[in-house]
Amino acid sequence: NTQMSLLITGETGTGKEHFTKALHAVSARAGKPFIAVNCAALPESLIESELFGYEAGAFTGAKAKGKKGMVLEADGGTLFLDEIGDMPISSQTRLLRVLAEREVTPVGRTRPVPLNVRVIAATHRDLVALVRAGHFREDLYFRLNGAVLVLPPLRHRTDMDWLIDQFLHRLSMTNKANFAMTETARNALLKYQWPGNIRELINALDYGCAMSAD
Repeated sequence: NTQMSLLITGETGTGKEHFTKALHAVSARAGKPFIAVNCAALPESLIESELFGYEAGAFTGAKAKGKKGMVLEADGGTLFLDEIGDMPISSQTRLLRVLAEREVTPVGRTRPVPLNVRVIAATHRDLVALVRAGHFREDLYFRLNGAVLVLPPLRHRTDMDWLIDQFLHRLSMTNKANFAMTETARNALLKYQWPGNIRELINALDYGCAMSAD
């Protein structure tokens, strides 16, 4: 229950967004918006207008009523910046000001709008290496990493058996079945390295259940 920014790192598929939603759900901001932004999916030309919004008639093609922007939509709640390492450096400057001043100025507006938001960023990339290479702003990195949480890859986790049972139970409930696993199949899953992590495990179990004769 703080405005301190968090940086969550880990390989693809380790559950960074799920973990962030869990943090939001147990915080005092739980009843407020949770807005997730995939920084890698936003076209560079649209990042400013999508994130920070714009006033009516701010530019050619703008909506007649303007647009609030994802940052302001998260006001009072949590703003999740996924794949922050893929944000163009030109947009990082604007984001830095939002984090530093706790206010946002939509495109076409002259006065900033106060902002109360918890920022959690996530990436599978090495931000320190990106900073050294000049691809990520050092000052933004230090704004984001109030605390750094590293999610372990699935191959390093000690709760694989529990995870398998949880996902099998969920699949059983969804499919109104009673899926079980042979010892041979379970041992095969436990020995596998899972480069796709939890996402790959879920897909494997889903496929296994779908192909099961019983």
